[in-house]
Amino acid sequence: MNYDTVIGLEIHVQMCTKTKTFCGCSTEYGARPNTHTCPVCLGLPGALPVLNRGVLEKGVAAGLALNCEVRGTSIFARKNYFYPDLPKAYQISQYEQPLNVGGFVVIIDENGREKRIGITRAHLEEDAGKLIHDEDPKGPSYVDFNRCGVPLLEIVSEPEIGTPEEAYRFLAAIKEMMQYAGVSECSMEKGELRVDVNVSLRKQGERELGVKQEIKNMNSFAGVKRALEYEIKRQTKVLRSGERLRPETRLFDENKGATVSMRSKEEAHDYRYFPDPDLVPLALDRPFIEQVRKALPELPEAKRRRFTTEYGLTGYDAALLCSSPKVAGFFEAAAAGRGALLPAASDAEGTASGVPPPAAAVRSGRPKKIANWILTELTGAMNAMKVEIDRFAVTPSMLGELIDLIDSGEISGKMAKEVFDEMVSTGKSAHSITESRGLKQVTDADEIGAAVDEVLAEHEKVVKDYEGGKSSAFGFLVGQVMKKTKGKANPKLVNDLLDRKLGAREKQ
Repeated sequence: MNYDTVIGLEIHVQMCTKTKTFCGCSTEYGARPNTHTCPVCLGLPGALPVLNRGVLEKGVAAGLALNCEVRGTSIFARKNYFYPDLPKAYQISQYEQPLNVGGFVVIIDENGREKRIGITRAHLEEDAGKLIHDEDPKGPSYVDFNRCGVPLLEIVSEPEIGTPEEAYRFLAAIKEMMQYAGVSECSMEKGELRVDVNVSLRKQGERELGVKQEIKNMNSFAGVKRALEYEIKRQTKVLRSGERLRPETRLFDENKGATVSMRSKEEAHDYRYFPDPDLVPLALDRPFIEQVRKALPELPEAKRRRFTTEYGLTGYDAALLCSSPKVAGFFEAAAAGRGALLPAASDAEGTASGVPPPAAAVRSGRPKKIANWILTELTGAMNAMKVEIDRFAVTPSMLGELIDLIDSGEISGKMAKEVFDEMVSTGKSAHSITESRGLKQVTDADEIGAAVDEVLAEHEKVVKDYEGGKSSAFGFLVGQVMKKTKGKANPKLVNDLLDRKLGAREKQ
């Protein structure tokens, strides 16, 4: 019996506001436990919540980025349950009337085809606190309420994801959109993006969904993919053995690479939702929504298309560069010769108004060279140093200067990598490094020709081997010329002069 996989995702995105959803407490990450709290986020008697306007604006921006209908009226509700890190014993969320409904995200599936995945809703809510457990299983657990009231956007997908790879790509697309729209930085390390997975199997050809299994609190895209791969195999094995699956909540053990049962879900939890009496319904007019729409920067898909048309990049390179708004901004600043990492500007139509490089620069392949350096050398160095591109020692103008030195023939590609390593470690410019270390490439034909003559005289046997048909001898001679010039000779000029002089010898 063959089965189809049906996957739905619930994604909690922490919004990047300076203060919490309903009070003025800071959302700063890493503060000492229980220092960012007040009577409102602790739910003390008599304290009343007031909605943060920034949370609402980011919620609308997220809905527009996700192609949702932003509803004119939405209502906050109380979601009632008891847990030690929830001091009010309820969470302020949205239920029957969420802010955003009916959107979609387009991904490229494993076969290279576009697939549209629906968004059921994207609603506002507040976060709970955090439990910190003692290393000793019998020891105490501690509660940090700093996260209580931090603004969240919960994005619920339609059950239209068919494979673990599609789930991975969908999550990557959501992360890109939230970063570009300025809704969240989506740092997985800081817990700013967390995922609950719902997965079930059904017999091929059937429409009714199978028994749903929930996997809670996933904090990495790779972990989501691995958990789904394991869970699909597990459920398939159970169903083929003739056993029945029961609804349950499971956790993914990263070390074992397996899901483990957490609790049964035979009965749905009754959260007893009801409208929060302390918060009035949200009533949004069209001018407010349009104001947020106009403030949206260029979104990932539009930027990818522009990078291929304006800069002549391949779709693959454009996709990699646009996977992060910071990386895309660095590339554009370097390609346009701007010295600072500029935020994406917006025009009246809501698209970025970046300045494209001259057509001559595109024809010369300069944007492609910049892209290659960003995707190889810069990315490698940043990963090794665990630093973001906007905090990297090499700025867009510094990278542009390095590529100009290569294009002008002043340094070779091999020299450029040495120069780049010193740029990373010292923060100095490429020009100052090449000057101080005397790394400029030798391009004088007479000087290189003299070195070629010396090498030919010193290696008569190798020359005869070449004349006898041993082609590898040519590479040896090139290497000797480079060695004699301490690696500074222009490699193309070395090859041309060596080829010309060897040819002249054969004619004699």
